[in-house]
Amino acid sequence: MDTNNIRVLIVDDQAVVRSGLSAFLAVFEDLNLVGEAANGLEAVQRCDELLPDVIIMDLMMPEMDGVEATREIHARHPEVHILVLTSFPEEDLVQKAMQAGAISYLLKNTAAADLIAAVRDAYDGRPTLAPEATQALIRAVSLPKPVGHDLTARELEVLELVAHGLSNLEIAERLVVSRSTVKFHVSSILAKLSVSTRTEAVTVALQYNLVHKNKAPVDYRGAHWRQTPHF
Repeated sequence: MDTNNIRVLIVDDQAVVRSGLSAFLAVFEDLNLVGEAANGLEAVQRCDELLPDVIIMDLMMPEMDGVEATREIHARHPEVHILVLTSFPEEDLVQKAMQAGAISYLLKNTAAADLIAAVRDAYDGRPTLAPEATQALIRAVSLPKPVGHDLTARELEVLELVAHGLSNLEIAERLVVSRSTVKFHVSSILAKLSVSTRTEAVTVALQYNLVHKNKAPVDYRGAHWRQTPHF
């Protein structure tokens, strides 16, 4: 690599961490520290000014956290590669950071040589994941989707009315749509919930809190209809 080829921006709210990383990066001729930031908002501003190649990004910071900063920077500068360096291996943080646009996810106990290799890999567009991050992503993919996750907003509305005992015609009147449209939605709901009857659909909906027991259905023609005693 050419000298000072990789322009690096360090983002961390702890001055001692920034200082340590700065001193460490200075040892390597192919790495050029172009700036530092103490929070996510500052990171976005510094990225706009400096246009680094790689950002070493902390997650838990004031003003704007690392996930939001990653999302904002990725939207503005998709060519900038963001390497998350954090103390937190929690599954939801890993998912959020990667979805926001981070290319790599490492923990702060990562060996020095591995961190440098990850910076270089990020520059070349190659991801690096800590073992904990890899496991978190594998678990996320392996976990079954919650029942009803694929129901649309309209299907949930229809399901709510079905749970209150309304017929297709009554639902059509409430939602101001055609009866055939309601029939289509009901069929889709049954298929997605893997049931064959409306009663079974309501049972599943109550079991997984897809509908509200005591919430009166809304009359889309301008008034609240009486809640029928089906529960």
